[in-house]
Amino acid sequence: MRFLITALVGFLVLPVSVTAPIPAEAAQTALVPTGLQALKPAAYTKKAPAFLTAKLTAYNAVPGQTDNTPFITAVGAYSNPEVIAARSRDLAGKLPYGTIIKIEQVGMDTPNCRYSAVEDQIGYRVIADAMNPRITNTVDVLLNQHKKVWVDGRMVNPALAVGRCAAVSVTVVGHIPVSEIPMTQGELAKIVEGGSEIAKR
Repeated sequence: MRFLITALVGFLVLPVSVTAPIPAEAAQTALVPTGLQALKPAAYTKKAPAFLTAKLTAYNAVPGQTDNTPFITAVGAYSNPEVIAARSRDLAGKLPYGTIIKIEQVGMDTPNCRYSAVEDQIGYRVIADAMNPRITNTVDVLLNQHKKVWVDGRMVNPALAVGRCAAVSVTVVGHIPVSEIPMTQGELAKIVEGGSEIAKR
């Protein structure tokens, strides 16, 4: 009788010890078919368009218009005048770092806002810098200080040409990790419009 009880206890305990829980990492690996583990998450995330109206200014990567590290943005990205934009801190919730935006003029140029003089230099922009805390509801586009544009019969820096636009339309079109911000406007446009390898991942 004692042998039968020991045998029954061994029979009941044995399956439990054989079916010990699989660690979470092993379980996740076991559920992923071979070959799919190497896939990386998409770098570019297309967002449902979100619209806001903001003021527009422009700046150059020079110490007088930034901090003492003009070639490094607030998130540690290179201050690239082809693709970088800053935003006022009150817009952080709507335009977090890595947000890709499209900026369009509302209305016509004025003496204080000459958007059309630099429109060809704006394109898509990635939010990767922040503005002084006292400024609100503003997007600040980084432009090349070595370029010049015609305004009122003279050549001026593009950031000066923009001035202060009271209202522009800002459309959120996507998000990209700041470590993967492309170097050119053409590359950024391909990502947004679907012609790049990053967009296909």
